Amino acid sequence: MLPIISILFAILLIMYALLLAGYRKGFRSIPIYQPGTPVTRGVSVVIPARNEENNISSCIKAIRNQDYNGQVEIIVADDHSTDQTASIATNMDARVVAMASEQNTTSIAFKKQALDAGIRHAHWDLILTTDADCLAPHRWIRLMVSRLQEQGAVMVAGPVRMVPDKRFLSRFQSLDFAILQGITAASVHSGFHDMASGANLCYLRQAFQQVDGFAGIDDIATGDDMLLMQKFSERFPGQIHYAFTPEAIVDTTPEPDWGSFLRQRIRWASKARRYRDKRIFRILMLVYLLNLLLLVMMATAFLSPIHLVICLLALLLKTLTEWSFVRDILRFFSLQQLMPLFPLAQPLHVLYTVVSGTFGQLGPVEWKGRKVK
Repeated sequence: MLPIISILFAILLIMYALLLAGYRKGFRSIPIYQPGTPVTRGVSVVIPARNEENNISSCIKAIRNQDYNGQVEIIVADDHSTDQTASIATNMDARVVAMASEQNTTSIAFKKQALDAGIRHAHWDLILTTDADCLAPHRWIRLMVSRLQEQGAVMVAGPVRMVPDKRFLSRFQSLDFAILQGITAASVHSGFHDMASGANLCYLRQAFQQVDGFAGIDDIATGDDMLLMQKFSERFPGQIHYAFTPEAIVDTTPEPDWGSFLRQRIRWASKARRYRDKRIFRILMLVYLLNLLLLVMMATAFLSPIHLVICLLALLLKTLTEWSFVRDILRFFSLQQLMPLFPLAQPLHVLYTVVSGTFGQLGPVEWKGRKVK
């Protein structure tokens, strides 16, 4: 079987290299965004939160300290927290929308329901979303709003960075997430396909209402970002843009342990079957199959020296295919110190990609201590 596997891998690797070449070209073509005329529109920042007492204070403080001349409303949608999240947010003069007091419309899409409630209670038509464990940079609101207004957009996506510590798991997550964010930037800028992170989104509430919010995608736990962007893209083609500047990077923290990391990635993978854009589905299948063949090679490497040589050669070729694109991405996110880790992390990346891609389609997934489909 080794010759067949090797030939299939070679074919998929060529397709993968062409895909990455397109991403790399798109990424390198994005100009660094510089805002023009200052904007003063009122904005509502919606933060879904569940048991985030250790993070919510820093998150709100970062938004309070924004370099922005317009009015800023902070709404914390408290998703049945059992800790002090709500009281901390209230004491910091954020508006708290208690999901326990809202009509429960879903037993699956808890985060979407929290976002929807926050948006319904918002005073302003301009909505920004982030997560409770995130820190927004000083000019975040100004940059996101300026980008949306100058482009006449209905939605703007922004970059997100996982800030690593010295642990291997933390550094691996930061590296892996940065690559996903680089693909996001290239995809949105070029209009190739829809990708986003709910930790850094800006959109018009009127447009959100015109696509009927999360209706039609509220039967799945995930997808408050990419599936929503998919609806925006279908209703408002060409009106989604990206705020490509290091000054718009929202920082978040990696998962604390391997179990949490795998549950997070399985949860992210679970929305793959809901993409109506067949380009995304085909890309995900290509990546999954390429890594699956690599995993088979890794599992059989011990059988003979030739198996080991072919496995190492395959890993080397994949690494070289990705190298320059990853280098450019890490430079943008000021994470160049992670580059030496990149080739060493390839086997782990292959393993987790196959595991998360497989279990993400089997369900259930877990979010904030709750198992959902």
